[in-house]
Amino acid sequence: MMNSAKEQLKFTVKSHLDLIYQHISDVDVESLTDELVALMRLDNVAVEPVPHQNHWDEQDVLMISYGDALHDHSESALHTLYRFLHEPCEGLISGVHILPFFPYSSDDGFSVCDFSKVRESAGNWEDIQRISSEFRLMSDLVINHSSSESRWFDNFVKGEGVGHDYFFTASPSDDLSQVVRPRTSDLLRAVETEKGIQHVWCTFSHDQVDLDFRNPAVLKEFTKIIRLYLDKGVNIFRLDAIAFLWKVPGTRCLNLDETHEVVRLLRTLIEYACPKAMIITETNIPSRENLSYFGNANEAHCVYNFSLPPLLLQALMTGNSFYLRQWMMSMPPAQDGTAYFNFIASHDGIGLRPVEGILNDEEVERLIETMQLFGGHVSWRALDNGENKPYEINIALFDALQGTLKGKDHLGVERYLCAHRIMFALEGIPAIYFQSLVGSHNDHARVEMTGHARSINRHHWEYDELLQVLEDSTSHHHRVFSEIKRLIALRVQQRAFHPNATQFTLHLGENLFGFWRQSIDRRQSVFCINNISDQPVNLLLSDLNLIGTHEWYDLISERRYSDLHETVELKPYQSLWLTNQ
Repeated sequence: MMNSAKEQLKFTVKSHLDLIYQHISDVDVESLTDELVALMRLDNVAVEPVPHQNHWDEQDVLMISYGDALHDHSESALHTLYRFLHEPCEGLISGVHILPFFPYSSDDGFSVCDFSKVRESAGNWEDIQRISSEFRLMSDLVINHSSSESRWFDNFVKGEGVGHDYFFTASPSDDLSQVVRPRTSDLLRAVETEKGIQHVWCTFSHDQVDLDFRNPAVLKEFTKIIRLYLDKGVNIFRLDAIAFLWKVPGTRCLNLDETHEVVRLLRTLIEYACPKAMIITETNIPSRENLSYFGNANEAHCVYNFSLPPLLLQALMTGNSFYLRQWMMSMPPAQDGTAYFNFIASHDGIGLRPVEGILNDEEVERLIETMQLFGGHVSWRALDNGENKPYEINIALFDALQGTLKGKDHLGVERYLCAHRIMFALEGIPAIYFQSLVGSHNDHARVEMTGHARSINRHHWEYDELLQVLEDSTSHHHRVFSEIKRLIALRVQQRAFHPNATQFTLHLGENLFGFWRQSIDRRQSVFCINNISDQPVNLLLSDLNLIGTHEWYDLISERRYSDLHETVELKPYQSLWLTNQ
């Protein structure tokens, strides 16, 4: 019989470790349990986490940004970001995901050289703590790999010191035929070391060498890193590329049981240390596999809704909601204690793996061709048969939505705002990428400078220049920013937009995309109706089955509807948020 929170903690941690290391005979699980508890400073833990707790509500809206996306040469980039959150964004954002702010060698931060430092070009830990003291702070835990220019990798080459046994190696003769790849580079990289040639495993690039979690020392190292981040105010952990964590030659090396158990272990440790802290898994994979990281509400608190960006883009390009509706109907409601993390643009690209089994190859090809016409690029991944397949589309969202399959038109801003109205109303926690918030264009100069297609949506702004365009009423930046601010201000007041509030898909024809949200207490309903086409569409209000005893009000236009048999003409890309309150 357990008689303390600490005993329960140790029992749970040991259970996780037993499963993780069941096939590795030389791991002392009892000692490792004690070490992890000590490293997280949980020796005196007194309270067990309460399961199925929602650490969020309708007022939560996150912004995603690089720490150095904004520049004012009189101060650190992170301090400029802090000012942006306080000045033009005052009262707008509840939390911020600062993309990797550590010293790095490539991939704009995701090839980390030192997990314990803030890179000088961004600022310092004081800047991070200033932000975390006023906003929920999400940080990447780049847990799958480390930089080939890190001290750990230097020690691997030398064969001694911290890190000398941290990296995953394999033999070219191993059965690697089933390994799922997100890139086209060779999986193994030959490295000359003091012990001779060794072949390190590189899921993403030869500068990003995969870590070997079969070695408990790696797990202990990341436990210390997690404790450091908690101490600095991080309370949302984005587990980067987590699906690739555990490798077994002869398998897909993706979503293995040990990987899921590591996520459960990290959740246990983090929740005991900080009950309101959260884990978000970043798994750019097909939808069904992505959903598996909820576990039974005992793995990720949130999963990225990776299928949303490409399906929403496809719907707006075609004016047809069929695939978007079919997908949304297949999405199970998130249990209490879990939520979808909704986004429609990111620092990477618009992933195509999440629509496998949803869109056919012809639809994907049409989408790719249109995005290329709008200035986008395509990144590829290698298949086991030696062929390459499109992995993601790299394009700034504002430019992606400047037309349809028919080409560019004059409705780009309306289409762009329609996409955001849909995201803000959907079940889940919305997150808006900084470049989308201000309506950034494709940055072709940055692509040319870096040689990487993903740089197209990673523009660096001078702070004063950005403030000028946001204040210029003739600029699209001003129109986009002002209207998104207004939409967020509306969203956060609606209980029906709680991330876990009820959601039902409506069937209103191919040109409309609609869904019904109902608050947890059932007092508020919001019918979210969106014309996703470039033509006017008539909506018969009686098709919505609105309750006749209520007066219905459109939050967006501020218009009241008393005749529930009225036919409403929706302009191209117009949206309604019809509420009974």
